[in-house]
Formats: sequence, C-alpha cells, structure tokens
Amino acid sequence: PAMAAGSGDGSATLKRCLGVLRDARNDSEQFAALLLVAKAVRAGEVDAKTRRQIFDAIGFTFPNRLLMSQQPPDGCPEHTFQALGLTLLACFCTDPELAGHSQILNKIPIFNDILVSPCDPDNTSMIDDVYQCLSAVLATTRGPRELVTKGTVSALCQAYLSCGYGSDRALTLLLRMLAIVEEQCWEKDAPHLVAVLSKLSDDFLKAEDMTKFELCEVLPHFIPLSPPLMQDPEGSECLSRLFKGLADIFSSKLSQSQRDPALKLTACLMQACGSEWIPPGSRGNKFMALLVNLACVEVRLTLEEPEPLEAEGKKEVVTACYILLETGIQECLREERSLLESTQKMQILRIMEEAFGAVIFYLRQVKEEELQDPFVFASVRILGAWMAEETSSLKEEICELLPFLVLYAKKLFKENSTVPQPESAESYGIPRDILRLLLPGFCHLTAEDGPRAILISAGAPALLCEYFVYLWKVLTSEHESMAPVTNAEMSLQTTCGIFLNLVVTVPNLVRQDKTFTSLMEMLLKTLPFLVAQKDHLVLAADVATLGLMMARILANSAVLQGTESAKEFFGAAIRFLSQAHTLEVDPSSGSLAVAVSPAYLNAWADISELWFLGMQAFAACVPLFPWLPQTILQAQWLESLSELLSHVAPPSVDFELIAAFQGVLVALARASEACRDIILSQRGLEWANLYGMAALEQCLSEQ
Repeated sequence: PAMAAGSGDGSATLKRCLGVLRDARNDSEQFAALLLVAKAVRAGEVDAKTRRQIFDAIGFTFPNRLLMSQQPPDGCPEHTFQALGLTLLACFCTDPELAGHSQILNKIPIFNDILVSPCDPDNTSMIDDVYQCLSAVLATTRGPRELVTKGTVSALCQAYLSCGYGSDRALTLLLRMLAIVEEQCWEKDAPHLVAVLSKLSDDFLKAEDMTKFELCEVLPHFIPLSPPLMQDPEGSECLSRLFKGLADIFSSKLSQSQRDPALKLTACLMQACGSEWIPPGSRGNKFMALLVNLACVEVRLTLEEPEPLEAEGKKEVVTACYILLETGIQECLREERSLLESTQKMQILRIMEEAFGAVIFYLRQVKEEELQDPFVFASVRILGAWMAEETSSLKEEICELLPFLVLYAKKLFKENSTVPQPESAESYGIPRDILRLLLPGFCHLTAEDGPRAILISAGAPALLCEYFVYLWKVLTSEHESMAPVTNAEMSLQTTCGIFLNLVVTVPNLVRQDKTFTSLMEMLLKTLPFLVAQKDHLVLAADVATLGLMMARILANSAVLQGTESAKEFFGAAIRFLSQAHTLEVDPSSGSLAVAVSPAYLNAWADISELWFLGMQAFAACVPLFPWLPQTILQAQWLESLSELLSHVAPPSVDFELIAAFQGVLVALARASEACRDIILSQRGLEWANLYGMAALEQCLSEQ
C-alpha cells in the first residue's frame, strides 16, 4: 500500500495510520494501516500513550475479526490475519487494565491452541505474542485462576516438552504460575506437571555440568505437597532419579554455591514426601546420615558466626537445613523401618545437640526489631520440634531461653489472633502460630520444678488460657459436627496436659491466679458440648479430668456455687465417667464380665489414665459441693454401678477399677443420706464384702 511505502518519521507515520484507522472506508485501507501499526509495535517504537490511542481507534472488534479470519490476503502467508491480531492483542496487553479485560481472558483458549500447534519457523512472532499476552494476563488479579481453568497449564507443559521454539519461556511461565496458584495447578493438571517433572528429573540425573545445580533451583517448584508423588508410578520414578542425582552431588566435593541449592532441593523433597522417597538399605542409610551431618555443620557454621546471616541467601539455606534436622529427629524416633541404625541414631543425636546449641545461641541474640523476621520463626519452630522429643538435652540452655520463647509466642499470638478464622492446614488461621509448635515441649517442661517456675514467672499460664479460648472458638466454628480430629483439637489436648501438670504440682497457683478461674469457666461450657459428640473422646477426657481436678481447688469460687453451668459440667462429667464400662459376655468362660464400652474402646489406651484420675477427682469433689449428690441421683449412676457389680464374678474385675468405684461410692455414702440409702437398697453391703471394698463396707455399717 502507498502509505506503507515511505518510511519518514515513525511517530508521524503512526499518527497518520491512526487517522486512517478511524476514517477507513473499507477493510483494505484498515488492513494497510494495521500492517504499519504492527510493524511499529514489533519494533518497540510505540509508547504507552500511543498504545492506548491504537486501542481507542480499533478496540477489540478488529483484532477479534482478524483472529477468526481463515482466508489470508492474496500472496500472504497462511496465518497473516491471526499473526496481526495477536500482535495487536500483545500490544494491548502491555496495559494492565486491558490485560485483565474479558475480551483478552476469553482468548486464552486461542493462545493455548497456538502454543500446542506445530510452529512455522517463519512465523515465530505468533509464539512471542502469545507468551507476551499470557505473561500479562498472569500479572492481573483474575488472570492466574482464568489461566488454570482454561487449560493454560496443560498447554505450557506440552509446549515445554515439545522442545520447540519458545519452550524455555513455557517453563518460565509455568514457574510463575506455580508460584501464584500451585494448589490449583496441581488439582487440574497433575499428569501434565508430573510429565514436566519427569523430563526435568531425567535431565538432572544425566547432567554433569553446572546445569545440574541450575536444575536444583527449578525442581522445587515441581514438587507438590499434594497430591503425593509417591502415589503415582511416574512420580515415584521421578523421585528415584532425584535421589540418584542428589546422592551423586553429595558424594562429590562441592563449593558453597553448589551445595546450597542441593540442600534446598533435598529439604523441599523432605517437606513433600518425608523420608519415604529415600530407598531403604545401605545407600539410603548413608544418604540420610550424610544429609543430617551436612545440615548440622551448616547450621553451626552459620549461626555461631558473629554476624551469622549477613550473606545473601543464607537464611533460606539454614531454613532448609532445619527441615533436614526435623527429618533427622523423626528418623531417630522411628522404631520400625527407620533409615538409621541404632549406633547412627546415637551419633546423630549428639551432632544435632551441637546444632541446636547454635540455634539457642542465635535466638539469645535476637533483638526486638527482629522478631517479625520469618527466620526467627523458623528457628523457634525447629527448637520446638527438638524440645518436644529430646527432653533432657540442653536443659539449662533451654531454661535460660524460656522467657524469650514465651514473650515471642505472646507477641505473635496477640498480633495475629484478634479475629477467629477457619483453620488452615498450617496453623488455624493464625499466620504464624508458634504456640502450637511449642506446646509439646512446654508440656514436658511443666512436669519439672525449675522450668515450670520459669514458665509461670514468664506469664505462660495466662497466655495458654487465652490460647485455649481461641482454639475452642476455632474448633467449634469449623462446622457443627466437628468431624475430623484437627490440629486445633490436638493442641487443645496438649494445652490441657500443661494445665494438668500445673494443677497437680502447684495447686496454690490455681487458687491465687485468676487465670485459672477464667479457665474453669471455659471448661464448664466446654465439657457438655464435647460429651455430646461421639468422635472427640480424648479431648472430652482431658477437659473432664482437668475440670474436676481444678474444681477441687476452686470449690469456693462463685462460678462453682450451684450455677447452671457448674451443674451442666458435673452432669457431663458423670456421663463421661459412668459410660466407660459395660457388661459383656466373656468368650472364654461364657459368663458376664465388666468391659470397656465399645464407644470407648478405640480411645481407651489414650484415656484410661485420665479416666482413673477423673474418678479420684470426682470423689474428692463430692463433699465440696452439697448439690452434687442430687445430680448423681438424677443421673442414676448408683443404679448402673450396682448393675455392673451385681452381675459379674468379683475375681474378674480389675483391682484398680474396684478401687476407683469404691472411692466414688464411699464419698457419696458419707456426703448424702439419700445416696447411702440407694447403695444399701441395691445390696451395697453384700457386694462391698464380695469385692473387698473394706472402706465402703465400714462406711455402710456405721449408723
């Protein structure tokens, strides 16, 4: 066309073209102007203002027509119209507002088709424009999800695996997508992503140059937390290749720049697959021991330095080493199918002790302004894992650090728990819930005098009471039936264990600290709800036992003075205690025997000690609450106890169980004439004699 013949000033020509686009009388004139516009766009001669002018002149209508046109102009290549349309869309996509427009988003299937179609070597600009469009769409708010739902992950995977023009850009875009919407990508396109991982892992195993270490940086993006790779045959093959490749790396002499990415890839695999991806036998054994040793050395060398984390990327490497240490702890605890032998476990525990000494050394130097640093969180987290399992090691150093740990946990909890949210996989809606990770260690430490005193003086009881209330809100807000045993429920159980340690060892603290009155109020509300559920028996046992133990000490507090909530609590406690045993035919003798109730059977190993402690605490509560015997009479517990004891042979009943029953019966007979009469009317003297309940027999014989 005539207007395209002369070059002249590019800007002036472009303005003339825009005028022609606005005033064009036919497609031929428009097409001629568009060719020149496209040429300027491809040459990078168009600024943001001019791009917007182009869009204002033609909108989406003309590019849409070009994309849909099948017949090219005479003498032009087959895809001339489509190429021109893509160039215009790529031009528009440089404007973020236009990149997120529905007219661009609905072209995603067209972009995908172009990526997976054979590429004409003379028409690579179409591929370039598609990548520019997809990259711009990914940067918008709606873009990532639209790309996933419209099949771009699959298209990018195929484009990468084809090794054709632009395949390196397909991998780059995939990495960006996985960084933003990893879970959705794997949910929709796991087979295609595993195929990419298969190629990457194969390249990784075969590479014998720096490519191997470059792939260490790429591969973690293709290791999903879910679905587990171990469940997929092709995924298992990938893991096998990665193991062999990493084993080759770690058996070689490495520079820091080579070792760091390899450690990070290994940590990523441990996070996703545990140690299951490491094969059993001598190779896996040596590999695991070497890994933990390397991690310990790296942690010590870094954290024992005066300025430990100044070097770029050091925090990421040490955090990866923390993951390897955690796996080492788990392997040392495993009794069956452990990758480590007994002698190795002892050596590794000694080496890890030195590494955790370095972690403590680092944490003691953390300043107030550094508390928000994610690396501090990672360091406290791994120390929590060590404290949970290794209770005797580094005791003095950990005790010195306890005030800091409580302060840190309190700061994060106060900042992040103002509004209860649904539980997330990681930490119940609290972005960084360090308390959950410290609870097991605190539970061990509150059983010992020295650490317990430090925790109390640091304000741990008040913090844990607030945390209990928060977790309960989270648990009950999840859904009505509270079906699965969640992380929140496990943490509530551990928190009860900590409070139980305090109640048993420092009862005066319970009397004097108002925290425990607040906790008692919470337990009064909690137990009736739990006992009504069927699948939360362990937490019900924890709450019942803790509440009964505290009620003995706080009997004079207003909240327990015959209030409705107190009566409901004790009613629930009676249901929990009284329904634990039933009559059952003994298969060996054919006669009736006392057995654990079917509903309690699966949890009995976890709750039997709590049940016996709860029975003792309940017996101690009877004389303290004048209204309690009436509650027992209404529940008809005495009649059900009589039913149990009257129908079985005394020698078949465990002595500890007889003692538990006797404790409650004696307390009731002494505290209430009505209860004593019921026991006597149920042949209480007779079976007291038969079961050797001397204290009950004496009590019933007294006038």
